[in-house]
Amino acid sequence: MLAEIITIGDEILIGQIVDTNSAWMAKQLNLIGVSVKQITSVSDDEQHIIEALELAEKRADIVLITGGLGPTKDDITKKTLAKYFNMGFRNDPGALEMVRQIFEKYKRPLLDINIQQADVPDGCEVIVNKNGTAPCMWFEQKDTIFVSMPGVPYEMMYLMDDEILPRITSRFKLPFIVHKTILTANIGESFLAKEIEEIEDSLPAHIKLAYLPKLGQVRLRLSAKGDNETALHKEVEIYAKQIISKVNKFVVTDEDIPLEKAILNLMKSKGLTLSTAESCTGGYIAHLITQHPGSSSVYWGGAVAYAYELKESILGVKESTLNTFGAVSEQTVTEMAEGAIKHFKTDYAIAVSGIAGPDGGTEDKPVGTVWIAISSKHKTVAKLFNFSNKRIQNIERSAASALAMLLNLLKETV
Repeated sequence: MLAEIITIGDEILIGQIVDTNSAWMAKQLNLIGVSVKQITSVSDDEQHIIEALELAEKRADIVLITGGLGPTKDDITKKTLAKYFNMGFRNDPGALEMVRQIFEKYKRPLLDINIQQADVPDGCEVIVNKNGTAPCMWFEQKDTIFVSMPGVPYEMMYLMDDEILPRITSRFKLPFIVHKTILTANIGESFLAKEIEEIEDSLPAHIKLAYLPKLGQVRLRLSAKGDNETALHKEVEIYAKQIISKVNKFVVTDEDIPLEKAILNLMKSKGLTLSTAESCTGGYIAHLITQHPGSSSVYWGGAVAYAYELKESILGVKESTLNTFGAVSEQTVTEMAEGAIKHFKTDYAIAVSGIAGPDGGTEDKPVGTVWIAISSKHKTVAKLFNFSNKRIQNIERSAASALAMLLNLLKETV
């Protein structure tokens, strides 16, 4: 079964908001065996919406639509759907009652514009939205199902979880889709592909291999589709083990988790602790680590130390080191990492000092110059990186490189 997702709203196309709805819906559909054919974002324009609907109807069995169902004049999805399906309007009693309850709950006056939220195309099935005033609408035309939902993420998620997905699974016989992810680091995508070329060429038609690169990492995802879930899992595991055996020294984990979570899991299993000493990354590495539940069992904390004074007072960097070599140097970043271990009393530490940009570079140390050091209680490794002149990219690349260096030191010492 094929699905297509259409998100409606100028705010998406001008970059004012990020379309997280499509990614979430695609993941949930995949879990029940529905393949997403295409994801399309269109503006609040009647003709654009109609054209998107026409194309989706040709490609997909079910079309999921979000956005444009608000009470204001710029929300035209409902009227456009009525035109597309050649329907008039009716006022739905269930939808109207939900609108009344919501306004009573918040003790707000019910305006005519809010009452009109319960007006729906007269040929659709209404699915009451218990978390908002815009009802969900289910249309069927020939062999295609269309479902229009609010764009507010938590409203859409409730409707998908409690209403739409159960209807799809009860109505259609769906195949199983099984995934297996292998996270690798310190090997480029093309080199990785060359290493596992023979295994990839031996995959049967119902198993696909995808390469998902990201800043010093490549996730390999094996995906299998069929009617026997147990057999698919066994088959995918066989090929996953072959890949892991072939490129074992580059494999971080065979779970679908980010690099920092894999490192946390490894350190937790060994009873190890970690601290950070950040300058140009401004706490971004700490953020990546602490976004994961349970990180406090490994990560004890750290410092964001831009000023020389803080590098000296918090991390114990020598004044003479800073004056002689500068903040962005092997000597300084080494003392930062070793100082973090000493003062924060952890087993390992990450230290980063660099010039993120766009200003601050010199002829000797241009923007993008970054020194990273990783320390254990017995060893410190420092490395120079030369990134770009883009600030955000430099911060993200520094964090990814620091985590990869930490992983390497852990593999050596654990």
